[in-house]
Amino acid sequence: MKHAGAFLVLSLALAGCSQGPISENPYAPGLQKNGAAVDGLVVGHRLMAAGEYDLALDAFSRAALTHGLNADVLAGLGTANLGLGRLGQAEDLLRRALKLEGNSPEIWNNLGVVLIEQGKNAEAEQFFRRAYALDNGESDSIRDNLRLALAKLENSDYGEAREQEYKVVRRGSGEFVIRKIP
Repeated sequence: MKHAGAFLVLSLALAGCSQGPISENPYAPGLQKNGAAVDGLVVGHRLMAAGEYDLALDAFSRAALTHGLNADVLAGLGTANLGLGRLGQAEDLLRRALKLEGNSPEIWNNLGVVLIEQGKNAEAEQFFRRAYALDNGESDSIRDNLRLALAKLENSDYGEAREQEYKVVRRGSGEFVIRKIP
């Protein structure tokens, strides 16, 4: 009888803390078989905008299953690798994307960013020039990248190596800009 009284008091105390009957399932929602899937390219671009490059890489890889390895998928994979600092992989993927779609200023610009990060300033300058021409000079970020590449070419120093700090900054939906760290 003593235990029954303690149980009654504990039950009443816990009942006062309750917000009502629990009618929802405590588990995560299951797969909706009739739900519409979001395109992997859209998800990848959203994750890139959020700075989640690893997750974006996964999303672009899933998009490859749907779309194949087209220029958009390859450019997304290359840009995600650029964001992760994997410059060799980014360069390979962006060059493959250019072979498929050579009229995209974003791909030319991003490949230029990869090249300038690798110290290939002369080649990067050519890529920025092509991106600027394809964009009809409308993108400030491409113009800024071209200016930086030209400045690096003019101020090339064959003597003692100088370390300069630059940061790749994302601008817009698929463009990167190189900024000097103060």
